[in-house]
Amino acid sequence: MTDALLSRRSWLGRAMATAGVLALAGCERGIAFGERLKISAEALTYRAQRLILPRDALAPEYSRAEISPDFKPNGSISPAAADYVALRDGDFADYRLVVDGLVERPLSLSLDELRTRPSRTQITKHDCVEGWTAIGEWTGVRLETLLDEAGMRPEARYVVFHCFDALTQTEDGPRYYESIDLIDARHPQTLLAYDMNGQTLGVPHGAPLRLRVERQLGYKQAKYIRRIEVVDSFADIQGGNGGYWPDRGYEWYAGI
Repeated sequence: MTDALLSRRSWLGRAMATAGVLALAGCERGIAFGERLKISAEALTYRAQRLILPRDALAPEYSRAEISPDFKPNGSISPAAADYVALRDGDFADYRLVVDGLVERPLSLSLDELRTRPSRTQITKHDCVEGWTAIGEWTGVRLETLLDEAGMRPEARYVVFHCFDALTQTEDGPRYYESIDLIDARHPQTLLAYDMNGQTLGVPHGAPLRLRVERQLGYKQAKYIRRIEVVDSFADIQGGNGGYWPDRGYEWYAGI
């Protein structure tokens, strides 16, 4: 992410958080000031971006000539979990993507079946919270296509991505997970990518399937997806904050 983007986002968060804390102070006396500031900043940044940006506003797309020659893998690069290793060693022939939770018609789809759905290709910039960026081409099925096929129930609010990798690289460590709201889930650029730069997605970049949610930072782009769960709340999933890194203090909404 550029310094300008960071400065603009930080200014917006600080300004709106201050107003929010003043308004909420009377009813949140049990919460420490610093924590109240953090909660207000994130919630108000989320609300402000949802109000300002059209739901279908697109992230910038680029030409093939602008694709980065070296796209650094983020997070895990080779999951050690036995179930993943077995699938990887079998060239993912036995892989099934499960779509369940608050849906009328749960799905279990192979990679070949996913490739029969209408696909989208986009060339976009990946903005990492560590400060680096890279441009890559992604091809996959739109998440909205699968959600419509499964038929979300009226109480659905979020989509949770359960992954194979544990960043501790231990068999019993907490598996990576992330979540997005239904606005981002239905966004035209939100993909479940199986190809990168015209080739089958490689293991370091999240094979066999990774999320691309282009209006958010890199840690939201969940890799090694094994299951998609539609929920009305993520309060009872791991730490209850909607993602592996949000459980450890990162913002749940990482809009850029």
